[in-house]
Amino acid sequence: MAGSVTSHRFQPRGDTRRDKPGDDSKEKDKNMNRIARLPVLTAVLVAMMVSLTGCDRLKARDQLNKGVEAFKAGKYEEAITHFQSAERLDPKLPTAKAFLATALAQNVVPGLTTPDNLKTAQQAIDTFQEVLAADPTDVNSLKGVASLYFNIKKWDEAKDWQKKVLAVDPKDPEAAYTVGVIDWTEAHENLLKMTGNNDDGAGNVKLMTKNNCAEIQKENSPLVEEGLKYLNLAIENRPSYDEAMAYLNLTYRRKADVDCGNATAVKADVDAAVDWNHKAMGTRKENEAKKNAGPGGITMDANGNMK
Repeated sequence: MAGSVTSHRFQPRGDTRRDKPGDDSKEKDKNMNRIARLPVLTAVLVAMMVSLTGCDRLKARDQLNKGVEAFKAGKYEEAITHFQSAERLDPKLPTAKAFLATALAQNVVPGLTTPDNLKTAQQAIDTFQEVLAADPTDVNSLKGVASLYFNIKKWDEAKDWQKKVLAVDPKDPEAAYTVGVIDWTEAHENLLKMTGNNDDGAGNVKLMTKNNCAEIQKENSPLVEEGLKYLNLAIENRPSYDEAMAYLNLTYRRKADVDCGNATAVKADVDAAVDWNHKAMGTRKENEAKKNAGPGGITMDANGNMK
């Protein structure tokens, strides 16, 4: 029995199936065919993916167009839905995110600081900042963020973002004007917080007490200085900017508060305020006359100045 076991153990391997003539070549042929098919299958899958991607891009553009139409019609919620769909279908579509942010911004109520309104504003701000992450010089997005902060009364943030606009476009008159408006607003609010001061309804404080002089100088001097600088820049960039002239009138009145105790300086400030008020009214009349002249009578330069 031991001999038979030994005989079986050392049986020639040529009798096994894998070593039979022809079997090895068949297996190799199968493997080669399988390998040869892989590039073909890969190419087919890639083609399918490209086809699907192309289809998604077409759908994205369709959603984008529908969003624009809804936006033009004032249907902002519908526009938001379409823009979100466009972005989801084609994340690389550059305008979808910008349009989405703009539509979201339309739902923000200016001056309202309720939690819901602040949440909507922040959502729009975040979306604009995603656009800016790809292109930090996108002026429309910079303006969008600045405007949103202004609308929810975050003055410091609004000024910072308007200055970013000016860093990209130093000739932008609205950005400079808005910085000046914010400076006057903050200065005026500081004044009204002090005991004995009240507004006459036209931006003028009826009573300025001596006890408040040092405090108002500390609080408002930087605001008045910056406000005058940026309002003058706005007019430099747009000579027909009557709104900026009107705020120069108001800001010089706040400068008179800062110059309290110096009668000569106060008089000069008040005179400057009156002068800018007259200029604002005169320029406004000129602008209105040009508008009333009809479409053929109005031409604008690159900075929005009426010729």
